[in-house]
Amino acid sequence: MIEAVWIVFAFSLGIAVRMIGLPPLIGYLAAGFSIAASADYLGLSVDSTSALQHIAHLGVLLLLFTVGLKLKVKSLVRPEVMGGGLLHFFISTVVFTPAFFLFLEVNWYTAVMLSIALSFSSTVLAAKVLDGKRELRAFHGRVAIGILVVQDLIALCVMSIASGQTPSMWALVVFGIPLLRPLIYRLVDYSGHEELLVLLGLLLALVVGGYGFEQIGLSSELGALAFGALLANHPRSSELSKALWSIKEIFLVGFFLQIGIGGLPDQNAVIFALIMAVALPLKGVLFFALMVLFKLRARSAFLTSLSLTNYSEFGLIVASIAIPEWIIPLALTVAFSFIVSAQLNRFAHTLYEKLSKYLILMERKGFHPDEQPLYIEDEILIVGMGRTGMASYQALHDKGYSVLGIDSDPIKIEQQIQDGIHSLFADAEDTVFWKRLHAPHLKYVILAANDLEAKTLAAQKLRETGFKGFIISHCLYPEHADSIRAAGADFIHKTFSETGLKLAEHVLEHTKLPSA
Repeated sequence: MIEAVWIVFAFSLGIAVRMIGLPPLIGYLAAGFSIAASADYLGLSVDSTSALQHIAHLGVLLLLFTVGLKLKVKSLVRPEVMGGGLLHFFISTVVFTPAFFLFLEVNWYTAVMLSIALSFSSTVLAAKVLDGKRELRAFHGRVAIGILVVQDLIALCVMSIASGQTPSMWALVVFGIPLLRPLIYRLVDYSGHEELLVLLGLLLALVVGGYGFEQIGLSSELGALAFGALLANHPRSSELSKALWSIKEIFLVGFFLQIGIGGLPDQNAVIFALIMAVALPLKGVLFFALMVLFKLRARSAFLTSLSLTNYSEFGLIVASIAIPEWIIPLALTVAFSFIVSAQLNRFAHTLYEKLSKYLILMERKGFHPDEQPLYIEDEILIVGMGRTGMASYQALHDKGYSVLGIDSDPIKIEQQIQDGIHSLFADAEDTVFWKRLHAPHLKYVILAANDLEAKTLAAQKLRETGFKGFIISHCLYPEHADSIRAAGADFIHKTFSETGLKLAEHVLEHTKLPSA
């Protein structure tokens, strides 16, 4: 089975590029182009097989399903999401269409379709980058994903118009999908924590969402996303997302491999892709300007726009229907943009630190939807209000201590405030937050965030601002302990080993076993 050989080759190049600090997906793309190049050199015929196409398609569906699991529908109706997504699409199309018409000497239809194809940003890449940095639920992550969903909906409309097909009357049943929520919630509850939960996720993403939407004339990608969003509020949505992680990653190898195998570009295609790669920063600048226009702070606007500074696989799908003769130049353009975007996002926070003094000047005055606290009067601060942070909060709150929790997930904070929990939205990786924070009564800080970078940066910035109190952090891996301690933490709770010791203490306490 030739696909197995290709996937092994893709894995090898993925490992190789990771060793030099690049994301593995660049290795998968390089593997596809290498296979196409070697086949061309040897005079062989190498085409994307039906098996590889199915694997790639399943990977995209699973990715969109897991994105939906972390998406709150009400986040789509925010001004910065709807306004940013629609205005960026309109401006990009209006600006690039005449440029393509004049310089590429193509007809107006081709120029418009090229502009539309290149106006979209990659849902696959942005979701992977944000998820890898644990920022999907952060404010800027939610805004970026929301804009991507708006773009995907536009792409689906364009594909429908370009193909001349319209959804069947049965498409109206999608408006009844929310009525299925109680049934699906019950199925999730009954599925346990092992293989049945994984199978249910695959059933909803691939069969009910993907195949089901295709049968009524709608996009399978939209179906997978819709059923993921349907489960976003379920308490076990995060568990389901983690359960599908490995399967999703394996299938996505096929997606990136397929792009490269699609064919080798000629000289004109390479020149076109290089020019569009050079023009890529304009896309990010436009997104930044729109985010600032909708009153986001400079940091949120910058991180959001950087996540969206790339070209989209949806553009390739649009091109395959509307302008198939441009599929190879666009595929190379998307590949180049992935390389550029992956590197920019790798150093996103560092880049913002260097540019912040200029970017902050562009912020609009008045209330910002991502506003952070500047003054707290509590004596204990918990950074990260997940399971660990919530457990610490409840224990300290029940004993009468003045404790405040902060988290970068605005939806989580909103729910906790409704539940009577004293918590506020704030991003621990935002250095401006720590610089401006005034906490005269603060004595203890608990670093309960999942991300290592968030914990080390929080400890470092607290010490730099002169905080003399006690900082305690937890960590899952022993190699992370030294980094957090070097940043300024006084005590590190090694989760797994400390849990084992605590269990042993309970045994000694309740059985009264003599010490050895």
